[in-house]
Amino acid sequence: MTWRPSASLETLKARAALLARLRAFFMERGVLEVDTPVLSKHATVDVHVDSLRTTDDRWLQTSPEFPMKRLLAAGSGPIYQLCHVFRAGDLGRLHNPEFMMLEWYRPGFDHHRLMDEVAELVVAAGAPRAARRLSYREAWHAHAGIDPFDADLPALASALGTRAQLPTDATRFDRDAWLDFGMGLVVGPQLGRDAPEFVHDFPASQAALARIRPGAPPLAERFELFWQGLELANGFHELGDPIEQRQRFAADQARRSQCGKRVPPFDARLIEALEVGLPPCAGVALGVDRLLMLVLGLPDIAATMAFDWSRA
Repeated sequence: MTWRPSASLETLKARAALLARLRAFFMERGVLEVDTPVLSKHATVDVHVDSLRTTDDRWLQTSPEFPMKRLLAAGSGPIYQLCHVFRAGDLGRLHNPEFMMLEWYRPGFDHHRLMDEVAELVVAAGAPRAARRLSYREAWHAHAGIDPFDADLPALASALGTRAQLPTDATRFDRDAWLDFGMGLVVGPQLGRDAPEFVHDFPASQAALARIRPGAPPLAERFELFWQGLELANGFHELGDPIEQRQRFAADQARRSQCGKRVPPFDARLIEALEVGLPPCAGVALGVDRLLMLVLGLPDIAATMAFDWSRA
């Protein structure tokens, strides 16, 4: 009976209502809805995210980030997008290779001001008010009993090994791999148990596309939002330096090659846009299916979709 929808009619109505509330939220704030291509000649080179490639050597978007930043550089002002995105290999209770993302950018905001708006949006969507904000260091102290900035690799392995089963290849982990493991399986699942909770100011090595604030240690101006132990959103005070962005893309490509992964071309047009000038801004991507799943208390994200991967 796989012709039937994954979601109930009641859930599909709730989904439609959620999308209407999200659009109303941004309309009230004067944020422009945009629509960018799903297929591109370029792809993400993030070592943790794999793109799906089509037969004509185009790539399905994993995020609308790059074309949206090109719009920002062209003078769009604040923008948002509700779109389907695609990630290879992501399938399970919390993952579907095709899912809906809400992404928006706010010129003039830093990541702290954007956290305020994200908190308002999730409440408007039906979540409890976000009660806490923790720094990355505070989150690790609270839920892993260790300082992620000062601990050496043996100390990280020892602290995490008492709280989660270590993978068989853990002996080959570098520092970032240990931090990813700890955040994914030890710290993250403890966050936002009662209400959505932010973690901010990540290690510089975890910056992705965020600015790095100098200091001891330097910190990535980035945040993640968790609710009931699930990551809902990932936001940045956006990097606008084209030279540093190109260097980060090249470093990511090198890491993908070292891991034996396909190395797609990065978006050279984004670099051109950054050379013209990205306005100082903050941006965030939020998983709409996960948000609806948590608001409705559903068992998995398949139950939020008309047709999940197995029925598509």
